[in-house]
Amino acid sequence: MIVTFRHKGLEVFFKTGSKAGILPSHAAKLRTLLTALDNAKCPNDMNAPKWRLHLLSGDLTGHYSVTVNGNWRVTFTFHGENVELVDYMDYH
Repeated sequence: MIVTFRHKGLEVFFKTGSKAGILPSHAAKLRTLLTALDNAKCPNDMNAPKWRLHLLSGDLTGHYSVTVNGNWRVTFTFHGENVELVDYMDYH
């Protein structure tokens, strides 16, 4: 279950459906990713085809990433079965 967000626009989208804080063209994919993430019990639950799940290093050591579109990613951490620090960024 998602318990915390870093990206406030993504949090508002998740809770209300408002696209004000995200790229509207990403809404459908983000809805799919966030629904899966909210139901995930471990990082491997996010290892779907084309999502390119991978563990990050450097400043984001311990965070996982999945692809939204192009350079855009959703990043997150797991603490037990809870998902924390969910972020939405163009990090390339």
